Amino acid sequence: MRNGVAALSAGLLVASPAHAACPMELSVYGDRDKAAEIDFMPRGEAAAVTNRFRMVLGEAMVLDGIVMWSEDVARPNGMLTHKCPEGDVTGDEIAACTVWEGVIYTSDKAGNIGLLPADGSAAPEKLIFPDLAYSLHHSAVFGEAGFSKLPWDVFQLQGCQE
Repeated sequence: MRNGVAALSAGLLVASPAHAACPMELSVYGDRDKAAEIDFMPRGEAAAVTNRFRMVLGEAMVLDGIVMWSEDVARPNGMLTHKCPEGDVTGDEIAACTVWEGVIYTSDKAGNIGLLPADGSAAPEKLIFPDLAYSLHHSAVFGEAGFSKLPWDVFQLQGCQE
């Protein structure tokens, strides 16, 4: 586990080895190419948000992530943003700082596909972010402006924050 996640995730504790009892909000994931790490955190007070996380790319690029379940067809719709304005913002302002959005899927050791659970549930073995690399490659934060190594779309549970 790179020290970047712990250093950039101020207030979060260092990850320990993965175990079955790790709750979603304390889970830490990494991709196969070691290009990115994801650390989940308690969702806070936002009623519509079911999960919060950060994705660390390279040594210094941090993307903020949230998950909100849709109502019409129940799906965990994730969104990764970079330096979004805070407070009362317009849809155009959010769209301008969004670098990926989509449904977050999970996989267990047997390869069964599921949907990302909310805080308080056990963390799944793998997370799948469809088209993550493609979206990041076409974002304003890729290349000279930010990071240069693209992560794989699948992340493996690496540990659990204490």
